[in-house]
Amino acid sequence: MVIPKLLGVLLVLEMISGPRFGADGLSMGYYIMSCPFAEQIVRNTVTRAMQADPTLAAGLIRMHFHDCFIEGCDGSVLLDSAKDNTAEKDSPANLSLRGFEVIDDAKKQLEQQCPGVVSCADILAMAAKEAVFLAGGPVYMIPNGRKDGTRSKIEDTINLPAPTLNASELIKMFGQHGFTAREMVALSGAHTVGVARCSSFKNRLSDSVDNLDSSFAKQLSKTCSAGDNAEQPFDSTRNTFDNAYYNGLQKKTGVLTSDQTLFASASTRGIVNGYAFNQAMFFIDFQQAMVKMSMLDPKEGSKGEVRGNCRKIN
Repeated sequence: MVIPKLLGVLLVLEMISGPRFGADGLSMGYYIMSCPFAEQIVRNTVTRAMQADPTLAAGLIRMHFHDCFIEGCDGSVLLDSAKDNTAEKDSPANLSLRGFEVIDDAKKQLEQQCPGVVSCADILAMAAKEAVFLAGGPVYMIPNGRKDGTRSKIEDTINLPAPTLNASELIKMFGQHGFTAREMVALSGAHTVGVARCSSFKNRLSDSVDNLDSSFAKQLSKTCSAGDNAEQPFDSTRNTFDNAYYNGLQKKTGVLTSDQTLFASASTRGIVNGYAFNQAMFFIDFQQAMVKMSMLDPKEGSKGEVRGNCRKIN
C-alpha cells in the first residue's frame, strides 16, 4: 500500500507543478512549493514601477531579450562590471536598457520571503511578461527554473541584432537561435513600445535608397538635431502594446533599418501586413515566440546559481 500511495503523491505534485521542459526541468509552477508568492511579488513590483513610469515596459522587455540572446536566459545582462571585467550592460548596445532597479526591488523582497530560491534570470523573465500585459499586450505563462549564469562580457554583445540589419540578415541571426522568420517578425513587434536613440537610426538620413517616408525622414532629422541621445518613439503609441508598429511599417515610418526592412522585404512583408490587419494574430504569435525565447539555453541545475544580489555573482 505504501508504494501506490507514494506514486499518488508524486502524481499530484507533478500536476501541481505542471509540465517540465528540458533535462533538469524548467516547469510551470516551478516555485509553487518553494516560494509560492514569487510570481505575485514580481507582478506587484512591476505594477508599482509602471504606474510611476509607464516607459519601463519597453526597458524590461528589451532587457529580457538582450539577456536571452547572449548565453541564454541566465541573468547575465544584470551583472555589474568589475575592475577586471566589463560586463554586457556596459556595452554600447545595452546603454539604453532600463529597469534594473525594478529587478533589484523584486529580488530584495524575494530574498526576504524565500532566501536563495528565486533566480534573477527568472525574475527578469517574469518581469518582462508582466510588462507586456500591463502595457496592454497579451497574457501568457512561462516556465521557470532558470539558474543565474556567472559570465557577462562586453564582447559577447556582438551577438545582438544590430539596428542596421536587413531582413535576410535578421532571418539568419534569429534562425541561429531556432526562430522562424514569422517568429522574428513577431518578436520585432516588441518595438510597439519604447523609443530609439538617434545614434541607432541616423545612418538612414544619409541613405538615398532607404525605404523611408519623406515627411518622417524630416521628423527623424529634427529628432537628431538634438544629438545622438535624442529619442524617437518607435510608433504612435509609445507606451501601449498594440499593432501600431506594423501599421507604421506599412506607411514607411519604421524608425530603424531593421524595422522598415520587414516591410520592404518580400519575404516578410506578408507577415507584417497580417499583423497590421489583425492585432489578435500578432498577440498570439508574439506570446508563443516570447515563451520560446524565455527558454533559450537556460542554465539548469549545477550549471548555474541563484544569486543573492542580481548585480554580482555569489
